[in-house]
Amino acid sequence: MSVRVEDRCLVMFVRFPEHGQVKSRLAKDIGEEAAANLYRCFVEDLLERFSREPYRFHIAFYPAEKGREMREMLGEEFSYIPQNGEDLGERMKLSFLWCFSEGARSVVLIGSDVPDLPTWIVDEAFRALDKFDAVIGPAIDGGYYLLGFNEDSFCKDVFMGLPWGAETVFHDTMNIFHMAGALVHVLPVHWDIDKYEDIAALIKNNKYTRFINSKTILYLKAIGLA
Repeated sequence: MSVRVEDRCLVMFVRFPEHGQVKSRLAKDIGEEAAANLYRCFVEDLLERFSREPYRFHIAFYPAEKGREMREMLGEEFSYIPQNGEDLGERMKLSFLWCFSEGARSVVLIGSDVPDLPTWIVDEAFRALDKFDAVIGPAIDGGYYLLGFNEDSFCKDVFMGLPWGAETVFHDTMNIFHMAGALVHVLPVHWDIDKYEDIAALIKNNKYTRFINSKTILYLKAIGLA
């Protein structure tokens, strides 16, 4: 049975790259301006890779009042939705619910700290949702870079009461899934680019991939970090 484009929805969480407001740990080593510019490269690389794939695609931006600035920066050709809510968990939950209300049957959410995330991982996530209740991509730092649900198996509990940013988020989320009896597909571990050491790993792991010609790598070369 063929899957309709409108049944699947990919949401990318993006923070407006204002100096001093993004990649704070990285900014301590490379400066606030370079960190913000690098993060914008992350976003643009991900947009180039995912915005034309066969599913709905939305940019969920934060802060919610930065809609005009986001459109001016990235262009009007994309679909934008504001991130609303008191914390990251609530913002993710409301984004999922919005997509389901718009008719999507399976929704996958990715972060924007994984600029080299390959398309096959997202494809695997959507295929997994044909058989599983949820899908999750664990990050090396203990969080996760991807989360996905079907509408009829959406688990709101995974967005409540977790210490967002802590090294236990993935573990805590899996415990909640286990208590709920949810069948979860776990994707390969990937890395978020949060610290200076992550840059070296990003370059090393992509030495022989197409990502070596990305905006991210080109910017790192321009500022002498690659």
